[in-house]
Amino acid sequence: MYARGTSTPYWPSTTSTNTIWTPIQGWPRPALLNFQRNLWDTWDPFQLNPVGSEQESKRRCFQLAQYLVAIIVGLAVLTSAVVSKGSILILSMLSSPFSLRSAQEQQFFMLMVVFCLVCPNVLVFFKSLWRCAFKSFVQPNFRTMGIICAIECLVSLGTSILALVVMPQLDVLTNLFISGGVCIMSSILQIVYRLQKETWKIIFPLCSLILILTGYSLLITDYYVRVSSYVDRQENDCYIYIGIGIVASVLVSLCWWENPLQATNNMTAMLTELDTFRDFVFVITSLLRILVIVAVYLIYHFLIMGTIVWSHFKLNDDQQEILQIGLVLFFLQAFCSATCHWFGVVACKIHAVRMGFALPVCCTGPAVLLLGIILFLTHADSLDGYHSSNILQFCDGLVHLSKTNNSIVFLELSRSICRTSLNSSYLKWPFSMLALEGVCMWSGFVTCTYYVWKIKVQRIERTSQLFVRRLYESAFIDLSLLLNTKMKVSRAMNQESHDEIENCIIYLCATMWHETYDEMLKILTSMFRLDRYRGDPKEEHKDCFDFECHIYVDDSYFTEKESDKRLVNEYVDILIHVVIEVYRVFTNKEPDDVAIIETPYGGRLMFVMPEGNMLYVHLKDKELIRNKKRWSQIMYLYYLLGWKGYIAKNPQKITHKNNPDRDSMVSLDGGEFFVPQHDSRTRTKNVSDSSIYLMALDGDTDFQPKALVLLLDRLRMYDNVGAACGRIHPTGMGPMVWYQKFEYAVGHWLQKTAEHVFGSVLCSPGCFSLFRGSALMDDNVLKRYTTTATKAAEYVQYDQGEDRWLCTLLLQQGWRVEYNAASDAYTNSPQEFKEFYNQRRRWGPSTLANTLDLLHSGSETVKRNSSISRLYIFYQMFTVASSILGPASVTLMIAGAFQFVFNLTGTLSIGIAVIPPIFYMIVCFMTKSNTQITIAAIMSVLYAFLMTASFFSIIGEMVMEGTFITPTGIFLVSMTAMYLVTALLHPEEFGMIIYGLMYFICIPSGYLLLTIYSLVNLNIVSWGTRETKEGGELKKTQNMLCDKTCKLCCWDVKMQVTQETDNLMIQQITAAVGQSTQEAQPSQAVIEISAEMELQPSLVTTKEEQGSPETSRVEDDDDDDDDEEEEELEEEEEEDFDYLGNLAKRPEIPASDWVRPVKDEFLKKLTYANLKRNLKQQIRYTLHSKQHADVCEELILMLTDTLSRELSTLGPEDILTDSQLAELEYSLGEQARRILKTNQIEALEKKVKRAIEKTLIAPQVQKLDEGENDFWVKLIERYLTPIKESDAHKQEVSRELKSLRNKAVFLYFIINVLWVVATFFLQAIGHEVLSIKIPKYYPNGTKSEDDLLVEPLSLMFLLSFAVLLLVQFLAMLYHRVYTLIHVVSYRSKEKDYKERNHEDDDDEGMTFNNPSTTNGLMITSDDM
Repeated sequence: MYARGTSTPYWPSTTSTNTIWTPIQGWPRPALLNFQRNLWDTWDPFQLNPVGSEQESKRRCFQLAQYLVAIIVGLAVLTSAVVSKGSILILSMLSSPFSLRSAQEQQFFMLMVVFCLVCPNVLVFFKSLWRCAFKSFVQPNFRTMGIICAIECLVSLGTSILALVVMPQLDVLTNLFISGGVCIMSSILQIVYRLQKETWKIIFPLCSLILILTGYSLLITDYYVRVSSYVDRQENDCYIYIGIGIVASVLVSLCWWENPLQATNNMTAMLTELDTFRDFVFVITSLLRILVIVAVYLIYHFLIMGTIVWSHFKLNDDQQEILQIGLVLFFLQAFCSATCHWFGVVACKIHAVRMGFALPVCCTGPAVLLLGIILFLTHADSLDGYHSSNILQFCDGLVHLSKTNNSIVFLELSRSICRTSLNSSYLKWPFSMLALEGVCMWSGFVTCTYYVWKIKVQRIERTSQLFVRRLYESAFIDLSLLLNTKMKVSRAMNQESHDEIENCIIYLCATMWHETYDEMLKILTSMFRLDRYRGDPKEEHKDCFDFECHIYVDDSYFTEKESDKRLVNEYVDILIHVVIEVYRVFTNKEPDDVAIIETPYGGRLMFVMPEGNMLYVHLKDKELIRNKKRWSQIMYLYYLLGWKGYIAKNPQKITHKNNPDRDSMVSLDGGEFFVPQHDSRTRTKNVSDSSIYLMALDGDTDFQPKALVLLLDRLRMYDNVGAACGRIHPTGMGPMVWYQKFEYAVGHWLQKTAEHVFGSVLCSPGCFSLFRGSALMDDNVLKRYTTTATKAAEYVQYDQGEDRWLCTLLLQQGWRVEYNAASDAYTNSPQEFKEFYNQRRRWGPSTLANTLDLLHSGSETVKRNSSISRLYIFYQMFTVASSILGPASVTLMIAGAFQFVFNLTGTLSIGIAVIPPIFYMIVCFMTKSNTQITIAAIMSVLYAFLMTASFFSIIGEMVMEGTFITPTGIFLVSMTAMYLVTALLHPEEFGMIIYGLMYFICIPSGYLLLTIYSLVNLNIVSWGTRETKEGGELKKTQNMLCDKTCKLCCWDVKMQVTQETDNLMIQQITAAVGQSTQEAQPSQAVIEISAEMELQPSLVTTKEEQGSPETSRVEDDDDDDDDEEEEELEEEEEEDFDYLGNLAKRPEIPASDWVRPVKDEFLKKLTYANLKRNLKQQIRYTLHSKQHADVCEELILMLTDTLSRELSTLGPEDILTDSQLAELEYSLGEQARRILKTNQIEALEKKVKRAIEKTLIAPQVQKLDEGENDFWVKLIERYLTPIKESDAHKQEVSRELKSLRNKAVFLYFIINVLWVVATFFLQAIGHEVLSIKIPKYYPNGTKSEDDLLVEPLSLMFLLSFAVLLLVQFLAMLYHRVYTLIHVVSYRSKEKDYKERNHEDDDDEGMTFNNPSTTNGLMITSDDM
């Protein structure tokens, strides 16, 4: 850990022996002996290693689980498809007029076939109706809808004719094979439109068409032989049915007409228009399809054939077996068809397209055939009652078995097979034509859908992007799935094809407000983890994004009283220490590239992270710019979206040489550089606004890269999603944290999932949310977000919950906000009762204000936002009403506890229960905030006892009644079971259920007392958390002699003893001690003075000296004078700026007072211990190739010896001067040159010299270029000028806030009083007069003679709450399934950290990598 009051902490370096491998960066780490040997480089070698800094790796258990899930899904697809296809074939056999069933039975089984065809249309009807109800309704284009309806009617006509007319006339094998012809239209359209990228692939649809036509020819030939051979008395009318079947197959093939047209981009306008009202079209077409199916059934079987006898639909008691068989087959077919479709979608989304989707579906037909043959062969003996000697006798004997107890299914299967050429008395060979027909049809189907095997999808691919239609054809489930798969999946953001993916940029923006050391450590560790995850482009990963980290520190400065200087405060000092600490943990060295910049809003620190990504720390001075979180958000939104976007699209507006945003893009790998980025402009210029994302973070958020990637998936896949949030986990210890753990769990498990499923999430918390840049830049969002609160209601809505207000603006503008349960983030939660109450005092009114604002604009929001419907608005109204009635409900629950525990009457118990809330309300109006919280804490403890009594009272009531089947008992048992099941469905969070008891007993505190406290203190608009004294009163600890906090009874007593520097005696003692110290250490004093004098010029630079932090410094050590072209280029750009990035000497410009102390912190890099460690790491990163391992270790040994020899006269904490650095650089360079020459590898000299220079480089102080400086000046002037309110305005606002408080309290009071009074009078009137009688049942099912008397209001409220919980529970189940799909798909694309292949590295040149390009630019030593 960083030792306070000392210099630089230390992470021990490695040696060439006794090394072990650590996952951090994949570089050797010293064993214990070497660690102890290197302790003597400094007296402070100890370091904090934060939790979570270790390198991530793929867990084998997750890989095995992924494969297991893919296998399970594939088996589910195959099994359900086989059962579905087999069931429809069996029903067709049983309904056939050639079967051995009676006419009544045939009629019943035919009805089951009709139900099977109708079922998917019913499902689509309800799903589309639900989407129309919960989503916005778009007026359809009637011309387009008419065309779609006509096509759907033709498809339904073909399906019903094929299933209801043709298939009952044919045998089971022919029915199995003939369905393969439904892909004929798809083959024709593929040939006509030439959809294949490679010309030779047109052979697949050609082969498919030829095979299908051949199959039809073989079918006709086979039936011709049957008729001519008198097989089973086959008549000539079979040709009619075969012809009708072929025509019907062509009509069915029209079902997937959109697929080839979408792939060719034909009819784009109509298809795009159709997508806007597709749900409404499905509602209409599903009804039309049902009507067509029913019409075909009635016309053919009733009007034409006359086989329908209405009285036959009533089965007798002795026909129950027929009823059971029919219903079982129907439910199996309907359920398995829907299951197969769903599992097929899941297989595609989890990247198991081949193994879990294409292979099982293609094998469905052969599997059904194989299963049928096995069943026929295994049951033939049981059906052969006459012990036939051949197939002819066997088939003749089946006629006599129709009335036996043999299985109906096996009997009819055998009977149907006997209708084939196997039962021919003359020729057996025609049966081979039937088999060949099946091979042709199956081969034609497979070759037609060959593209499915090559399809590549990304995580959580939208179902509409994978499949053309939402509807599936249950009669041909296998063909329907493959033909419905899109031929051309949108490749705009495909993760497998980097040349087609649109890269995105993520800005991580963390706001800090007086965070502690541990809190800062969390957020910085998370950022460095993301840097390592994104890392080197050569590492294998599938997530294409660039990112920058920005930290905005509020209230960063204070004025020192003694010198009247404006300096950074202790929080900035802690942040600097944490950055250095984390950098050292991840790299085993000090930060190389550090820049300090003065800005109009304060200052900026810039760091190049280990893998080359940027970290910016913005220091806000509240005297120059507005502080608080919302204004920090406006600050970075305008900077990142406004200014950077403007410069990226207009690069000619600013000169690169005056842009110091990035001084060096040199990564830790000394041989790899980045092409000039100019503040990411090269990347941003080619990135659309919709692909720029901002990650809102708090200063104490802890997250893994996976969490960010999962949120990114949601925004990448769904264009209408403006923001996405993850699962927030509160951290800390104590009862308040326990309460919050369960509160957060329930809120995310049920409430957020319900909002996500039924509409849109209302609040994406600012501690961990990903926003789309184009959504924030939309009208009425960012511009309105800059509004300064002037009215009382605006203070509550705008400033008390800025994240919720921002989401409200997004929703009102038509954007969707989503929730991803697999994206976990951890943040500190209030651990003290006071801090918790003050936090919720802000959140409660803000939540209510924003929800009411959304409800008020509900009609307009429904029109704009497709995710919000009127039903969802009603759902939110119901939740708001429940929260408003929360205090009254808790009061009545407490009254019930009084009634049972103390055996009081109902009216008296209610009267006693309302006294504490009224008392506390009076206390809140009369006393100060601290007193209110103290009394609330006391009352919370008392209420906890009462809640415990209430819990036992409910149990006691069930015991007294002798049954738990009462409204209260059922509610308690069902709620407990629901929470238990919910926790089981969240296995990683199952432990949260333990805190449920704490949450239960704290309900009065959280829903009664906290509500009263929030409402009565509505006029207080301060944050109430992390509050400190003003900057001028911020205490510094350098003169503190004693600082203790003691416990006196129940009070915290803080004692401080400070040193009075004005005391003459203390001054004399201090002077004497200082003089003796200087005499004892003269050399150190000289060094410090020298360093102070010589480092002063580097603190400031002129405008011409500014280099671009986005400009990489290509280091040229030998200053090759022969390279005239390069020199001319340098002269054109800047005479005093060389490729090394070294700034030439310029006249000094005075820097601000705060710059010098900040730079001194980073100059500690130039101490002996740090230089030695940094030099070792730079050499290792430079000579990373395995073939140079021996030279690398030799260089490390010799160069560290040279370093030790040159600095032998310095102390371990002394900082080198510029002259000492120059001498040391020369000595190290000469030593390295001799070693490389001895080993005959002089080509590495440049790399080694660059590593030495990187080790010795000092932090740079710069100023902004004129363009950005002017931007900040105008932004502050327009939006962010510090607010200075007059006393009159403050008084007016205070008066308005109090008036708003009084109105809110009155409204809450009246509503809750009315509810309590109504219950009171119902109790007073008596149960016998106004009560609902409910039959009383005992657990064994017997009915009691006494009825249960329940009050109407209580029963209504109980039922309403139960319905609300049930709805949320069902939404949770739905959301949980798709979360599992997302997690499995992520694991299949998860980055795998592998060691770099250093054997292929080119040591003769340097690779300039630009993340926005696919090819690298190679620059050799000759070019340099």
